[in-house]
Amino acid sequence: MNENPNQEPVNEFGQSGQVTKIQEAVQKVRTEVHKIIVGQDDMIDLVLIALFAGGHVLLEGVPGIAKTLAAKLMAQTLNVEFKRIQFTPDLMPSDVTGTTVFNMQQSKFEFNKGPIFSNIVLIDEINRAPAKTQASLFEVMEEKQVTVDGTTYKMGFPFMVLSTQNPIEQEGTYKLPEAQLDRFLFRIILDYPSLEQERKILYRFKDDFNKRQTSDVKAVLNANDIKECREIIEKIHIKNELLDYIAQIIHNTRSHADLFLGASPRASLAIMQTSKAYAAINGRDFVTPDDIRYVAFSVLNHRIILTPEREMEGLHVRDVINDIISKIEVPR
Repeated sequence: MNENPNQEPVNEFGQSGQVTKIQEAVQKVRTEVHKIIVGQDDMIDLVLIALFAGGHVLLEGVPGIAKTLAAKLMAQTLNVEFKRIQFTPDLMPSDVTGTTVFNMQQSKFEFNKGPIFSNIVLIDEINRAPAKTQASLFEVMEEKQVTVDGTTYKMGFPFMVLSTQNPIEQEGTYKLPEAQLDRFLFRIILDYPSLEQERKILYRFKDDFNKRQTSDVKAVLNANDIKECREIIEKIHIKNELLDYIAQIIHNTRSHADLFLGASPRASLAIMQTSKAYAAINGRDFVTPDDIRYVAFSVLNHRIILTPEREMEGLHVRDVINDIISKIEVPR
């Protein structure tokens, strides 16, 4: 890799050709998902960025906008193991991670793995489980392992948690702990479709009440493909000036007058990693300031907390993030 950060990167390892592989992989997934899902291009790209960066995603939106369907279809395009967990108020930690049971035939205890042991795990309505169940996800989301009765069990590759939650309904829900929110690489906020997209949804399913078309979505990537994409993204060039730019953004969240809680160093690492991935899926082997600005909101929106006064005034975290970024000089 080019040692001088002030010069354009040199493709000593044929990086431009490698980036093409990532573009092709992303386009294959987009094509398959769009057999069913109308629009949501940013969501598809952000989930793939998180997958390539080794992170987890929280999909947030009102009921009925295909959060769960989109997550299932994304998993369907990957030739890896997939499991779904429906979070409920009576769900216990052992229902997620697994439990130790006594095998009477062999006269010993055995560990029965829970549904979290998979490659892609969809946790539907994650905010419907109580704090003790949420806590069962802390270790596995950060360290990709589960410890039960003093024994540690490693997760396979890849491992990704895709979670959904409804921000509107409050009855029967629990606020996610800040430590858990920080473990999500992205919180992707989904909105209603446009009028034209609504029309396309109706046209597409007018003769398919049971969404039989979902079976047409095929697996186009396997674990080796994902691993190769991740290795390519790690080598994407990012100038030191851009690393300073990221650091300044994160630092300013900790001193902004409208914020009660700023972002952690985990957020700065997340922006660095995901901006590299976004550059790659756009066909570049180097990061630009636009890449950083694109991923910044999804990385930061669940990691910062408004002051009570600003929250009561109806200020949105998007406004604060935009204000912070607009006041920092963009590297040339």
